[in-house]
Amino acid sequence: MKIAVLGAAGQLGRDLCPRLAALGEVVPLSRADIDLSQPSTITTTRIASYDLDYFVNAAAYNFVDKAETEPEAAFAVNALGVRALARACDEAGALLVHYSTDFVFGIDPAHTVPRTETDLPGPASAYGVSKLAGEYFVLDEVYGALVIRTCGLYGMWGSGGKGGNFVETMLRVSGQGKPLRVVNDQRCTPSYTADVAAATVSLLERGVKGLIHVTNSGDCTWYEFAAEIFRQSGLTPDLIPITSAEFGAAAKRPAYSVLSTAKLVSQGVPALRPWQEALAAYLVERQNKPA
Repeated sequence: MKIAVLGAAGQLGRDLCPRLAALGEVVPLSRADIDLSQPSTITTTRIASYDLDYFVNAAAYNFVDKAETEPEAAFAVNALGVRALARACDEAGALLVHYSTDFVFGIDPAHTVPRTETDLPGPASAYGVSKLAGEYFVLDEVYGALVIRTCGLYGMWGSGGKGGNFVETMLRVSGQGKPLRVVNDQRCTPSYTADVAAATVSLLERGVKGLIHVTNSGDCTWYEFAAEIFRQSGLTPDLIPITSAEFGAAAKRPAYSVLSTAKLVSQGVPALRPWQEALAAYLVERQNKPA
């Protein structure tokens, strides 16, 4: 089996490549190889030249707030670029695996039940709309494609263009001696890229297709996540819970975007470990990360 990974140097891609190697040859690709922001350059000939069984897309425009003022950039990558990639993969005979997000759901604060794959989406941000459009293009253009929705990703190598992740941001700002104001009315499931990558391998081994949710188990608010980061790290900063309105982010976030993984389990993939255990593993891994 031969598998290409676009976004191989990103936080998810770096965990995907070594795990996918258990299935066969892995071809790591970067933006220099395929640039989703330039859909016209993504051709069937280029994809076919890799002679692939699977093409895994771990690349995206993920500047959630910035997308509110530059929606064209978000759509160029997350929708139009993904559509071009989907068409090229289908014509080249490569099955496409694509990652999406909990941001495809809305901001209804009354919703308190984990979201299933059959729940109607309703994104409230330009970023969410662009990612939902990408989902539709992949599932419409590629027979046998796999779209994985996940949530609150953090990984050892940070987040490519963003230059970090929530855990690293909390650890960094905790030493600045200032009060930390963290949103306490958005409930989600922080998910460790190593666990999402391992689940991806299991899904490919089982030949799973369609739309599926993959996150760690349990849920929390961002404030509760921050509190657990500090508890496990032995830190005691001045942590203050605030509302989304008080935080004032440009893009609206789902109030409740916990994703049900019942479908994942029904496909024979064990539920991912609780988010607290995944965080503990991440904190151990970062301690052992080479300088």
